[in-house]
Amino acid sequence: MPDMSSTTETPHADGRILKQVIDGVGVITFNNPDKRNAMSLEMWEGFGEALTSLRDDETVRVVILRGAGGKAFVSGADISQFEKTRHNAAASEEYARRSAAQRALLADYPKPTIACIEGFCLGGGMQVAMLADVRLAAHGSQFGIPAAKLGIAYGYDGLKHLVSLVGPSWARLLMYTGMRIDSAEALRIGLVERLFPIDELWGETMTIAQTISENAPLAIKAAKITIAQVLKDESQRDLEAIKAISHACMDSADFREGRQAFMEKRKPQFTGK
Repeated sequence: MPDMSSTTETPHADGRILKQVIDGVGVITFNNPDKRNAMSLEMWEGFGEALTSLRDDETVRVVILRGAGGKAFVSGADISQFEKTRHNAAASEEYARRSAAQRALLADYPKPTIACIEGFCLGGGMQVAMLADVRLAAHGSQFGIPAAKLGIAYGYDGLKHLVSLVGPSWARLLMYTGMRIDSAEALRIGLVERLFPIDELWGETMTIAQTISENAPLAIKAAKITIAQVLKDESQRDLEAIKAISHACMDSADFREGRQAFMEKRKPQFTGK
């Protein structure tokens, strides 16, 4: 596994968001451990900056999202800011507009994303995790959306993703009660894809990320585009986009490299072209 200490972390939002690149894998760390990585508005905007930077870095092929401190991925919004940023409908709408812009970046992200979850994943943290392509979690992690306990409405996009992952009945139970579920339940209902012991989570996440980064970027892009279109209502699907990326794959140097590597019994070296 690569040595994380050998690469430099770039700070955003006064260091509460950290960005790093390790052998083609981008890593974004939510770094507010004193508040269990609760998200302030400044952190949302720093998160968007880090996502944009890694999106535009041609050396990065996959991005991991993780929390600092070992106790939380993201425990939700920073409630201490609510009197300033979400004290009424108008203020809440402005907060939602600014934070939603960053979530939209993740929702439409062109590169594969992995949420590496240890500890609490609550509220806004669930929104982030559900927007990632894959969710990997440590045993003992806890998940929930306490909106009903705070008297706030959870957003449409967040609920859309929750329903798509766990179905409407579980979405209702989680939302109506504000209950937390453990990692085993999260795996059983489809909220996360795999569970690992805490001391193995990071290594297993990096192994999966590196496997993705070594595969053909255009083929992964084709899968990501096609799956996104499958999830849309049939009337909204862009079949031309699927056709275009399919043709790009078949005409690519990577396809030729894949064929040659197979015939020569060697590991292919993909360039994304």
